[in-house]
Amino acid sequence: MNQVATREKAGLAAPARRPEDAEALLRRLEWHVVRRLDGLLQGDYRSLFTGHGFDLAEVREYQAEDDVRYMDWNVTARMDHPYVRQYMEDREVTAWLLLDLSPSVEFGTARALKRDLLVDFTAVLARLLTRHGNKVGAMLFSHAVDEVVPPRGGTLQTLRLLHQLVRPDRRSATGVTDLASILDRAAETLRRRSMVFIVSDFLAEGWEAPLTRLAQRHEVIAVWLWDPREEEMPPIGPLVLEDAETGEQVYVDTNDAGFQARFQALVAERRLGLERLFARHGIDLLRLSTDGDLVRDVARFAHLRRESRRRSAGRAVGVALR
Repeated sequence: MNQVATREKAGLAAPARRPEDAEALLRRLEWHVVRRLDGLLQGDYRSLFTGHGFDLAEVREYQAEDDVRYMDWNVTARMDHPYVRQYMEDREVTAWLLLDLSPSVEFGTARALKRDLLVDFTAVLARLLTRHGNKVGAMLFSHAVDEVVPPRGGTLQTLRLLHQLVRPDRRSATGVTDLASILDRAAETLRRRSMVFIVSDFLAEGWEAPLTRLAQRHEVIAVWLWDPREEEMPPIGPLVLEDAETGEQVYVDTNDAGFQARFQALVAERRLGLERLFARHGIDLLRLSTDGDLVRDVARFAHLRRESRRRSAGRAVGVALR
């Protein structure tokens, strides 16, 4: 019994989403997602999309959403009040999306596939950025880098990205995803400091060192795509599961208590490992589920990111003014 037949029999297969062209997809998301997010973000917008640069524009008083890394300690000490440096590039963000199109993202058991979630997030993020005058580029990859879209601004750039993702001949290439070499390729390609969104299910190994190098120069945000059945397997009897990238198959009995215990232990270990890895390198993590609400998840992420920066800045200012 193959994997697809097994999933359908068990009621695990996500409903197929009707194909959309880039224009129709953007219209739908503009109405149902982008407008709602624009209203919800408001003050959180700047803390979600912070630009970086090298040409000093001005020194101004610190605001709650500012990045503590730009604190001007000399001016702060003289004025007895926190001040930050603002650079020219802070007024314009250049964002890069590293988009995982490997076979493993063709999985979904809730309202959509992980690939559908990736497409929607790309459209929403690109539209939010470009409508505020910023530039967006993308690196599409499966087992290796498949295509690079140089950063540009405007609605046409959003449509260009979506067209590359939804075009009929776009198929996930077979093979194991080499995320390490992809992150190295990104580090070589991105010459100027940028915001880098890694949109993936992170089902790969051995990529911490390249991630470290990328995060040292760029502001990296991890967008983790996942499906509920990747973290909780219902007791529905025997199944044959197949690795989408290697083709390896394994027979499991989901009714077996031992299997369930081992499965939950591996899930907890993987989740904790990824969370610690990203935290160790100062990388914020946005988890997006196929059964979640994109508006709610992004708005919550922006709020938490802002509060985290506010607490970090408060601690740093307190230490400096003692």
